[in-house]
Amino acid sequence: MMQGSMVALVTPMAPDGSVDLDSMYQLLDWHVQEGTSAIVSMGTTGESATLDEKEHCNVIRRTVEHVAGRIPVIAGTGANSTAEAISLTRCAAEAGADACLLVTPYYNKPTQEGLYLHYKAIAEAVDVPQILYNVPGRTACDMLPDTVGRLAAIDNIVGIKEATGDLGRLEQIRTLAGESFALYSGDDATGCEFMLRGGNGVISVTTNVAPAAMARMCEAAIAGDREAAEKMDSQLADLHRELFLESNPIPVKWALAEMGRIQEGIRLPLTWFSPKYHSPLRKAMIRAGVV
Repeated sequence: MMQGSMVALVTPMAPDGSVDLDSMYQLLDWHVQEGTSAIVSMGTTGESATLDEKEHCNVIRRTVEHVAGRIPVIAGTGANSTAEAISLTRCAAEAGADACLLVTPYYNKPTQEGLYLHYKAIAEAVDVPQILYNVPGRTACDMLPDTVGRLAAIDNIVGIKEATGDLGRLEQIRTLAGESFALYSGDDATGCEFMLRGGNGVISVTTNVAPAAMARMCEAAIAGDREAAEKMDSQLADLHRELFLESNPIPVKWALAEMGRIQEGIRLPLTWFSPKYHSPLRKAMIRAGVV
């Protein structure tokens, strides 16, 4: 079971919006060196919604090739079309991804039965470990714990990224899905407590800019060392908050550009970070010791 600090990696871009593979490779090496537990490529933070399928698959393939087995690579392959999700998942499996992360179908608002059949179809079509991803704040679709419990019975559905921030769901899903089913927080602000209560890790935006600190905090939390974990998390709390001053990944891309790690590139309809928010995010970065 993968656990710990897993980075929901940005996709570096040039100012014209083209994918900057050289910067991506440098980010990957940095995360390996800093102790990040796994790379999540082409998730929400990776701007998967604005890359076409060819680009999407190429970023995953290049990520797997460059990481070269040093840490696991989880590929974001969710879509609101079941057929498209199967195609992306097959592409990631063929590229050698260790697992796939599949967001709930967005916009079309399926029923719970529709969600079950969607994920069942993908699992049956592609033999690769698959992680469910529930983030109703972005998708207008909430996968309930009972549905997760049903899906956990399918062999290659191995975990969930639960991004509601509702810590009560942790115990519900654990009871319904069993101890071997991986539970990952998708909410940095509550991730520490999530792990202290028995979660297996966090798929994190904050890890993009503070990989070493997040790795240490997650290690302490998973070990059950509440005092150490909370102390480390308190230094990251401002980052957890300010990295969402505008829609993710707008703030985190600005932060990485400020650190000299990527260019100022993002794709419409996302825009570059508003100047009025620069000061609070910069202060959070200073407090976390990343600048």
